[in-house]
Amino acid sequence: MAKRTIVAMPGDGIGKNVLEEAIRVLDAAGFEADYVEGDIGWEFWCKEGNPLPERTIKLIEEHKIGLFGAITSKPKDAAAAELAPELQDKGLVYSSPIVGLRQHFGLDICMRPTRSYKGNPLNFIRRGKGDAIDEPMVDAVIFRQNTEGLYGGVEWASPDGIVYDALMTHPKFVKNFGNTPKEEISVSTRIFTKKATERILRAAFEHAKNFGYKSVTVCEKPNVIRETSGMMYKMAQQIQKADYPDIELWNTNIDAQMMWLTKNPENYGVIVAGNMFGDIVSDGFAGLIGGLGFACSAQFNPESGIGVFEPTHGSAPKYADYPVSIVNPIAMVESACMMLDFIDEKDMATKIRKAVAEVIAEGKVRTYDMMKMSGRADVVENGAASTKEMADAIIAKL
Repeated sequence: MAKRTIVAMPGDGIGKNVLEEAIRVLDAAGFEADYVEGDIGWEFWCKEGNPLPERTIKLIEEHKIGLFGAITSKPKDAAAAELAPELQDKGLVYSSPIVGLRQHFGLDICMRPTRSYKGNPLNFIRRGKGDAIDEPMVDAVIFRQNTEGLYGGVEWASPDGIVYDALMTHPKFVKNFGNTPKEEISVSTRIFTKKATERILRAAFEHAKNFGYKSVTVCEKPNVIRETSGMMYKMAQQIQKADYPDIELWNTNIDAQMMWLTKNPENYGVIVAGNMFGDIVSDGFAGLIGGLGFACSAQFNPESGIGVFEPTHGSAPKYADYPVSIVNPIAMVESACMMLDFIDEKDMATKIRKAVAEVIAEGKVRTYDMMKMSGRADVVENGAASTKEMADAIIAKL
């Protein structure tokens, strides 16, 4: 294949640390690419009033593929307070740049695999028969609708005018909130469209079909959120019956699912949900395989061929200031492997995943989280591997 150009977006905090090490692993595996840095994150919000500059959007439009580190997000008032003085009181409102990327490029399919590594001391365990220790192997893939739902950004504080008038046409709003002063009301919408819902459902069923998963679970709340969750489950029933009769369709409520995932996580294969519930259940499953240091993700638009690949952890800014970086880079390395899958470099992705698995199984090199230490600056002195040392170990296996 021709040499690719990848848009590398470190973002905030530890994003730079983990992205740098993932690129070293890609280089060692033989992946040939040029990397151009894309500006994104808190720094650009503070000094430009825009955490997602137009120049970064143009880079992704041109090169299609992005590797992203981590982002810092803060509530509305805290974000406004950190703007440069000359940008204060200009009506600028912070919104997450990664959400902005998803919506701008229609990256509506988010895929978050959660798979146990043998030998990982952080794997979920439970009591078996006769008090035996049972360690079920988790292999679940969460498909999260990535551009709609509660993260769609359609919100109002103190709704007035036609917005309030429209709300007052709903009998339940009148009954429950009609006597509440407008200035005491904030409204967030949860919008699902049939087109986007069908795309995420079909992506989930196709993955189950192509990789041998026996079931697809719709994880929503249709017994309460009847219009949106109900629509997703009804469409899933129609799609399964018409096109995927050999794959079982399961239906769970998000609250019950969070209990069941610690009772029988090995029973679940592919899970599909809207934006918020997909975010919740993917973090829940990540906890079973070692936490966010092992949680990777892909978000892409199959029509445009644009994809952005990132770990699901945050920016952890206090760790970014340590003299030696201590954070676990495996989630970022795994996200880079998802990028390789997306651009049809599957053999290279397999080779890297095998190297990661060998390092974990061997157990000689473990970051502070794998050693169950608190994240202090002195953990490397006490035997934990640094971010670089973990990447070095993976590279040695390659």
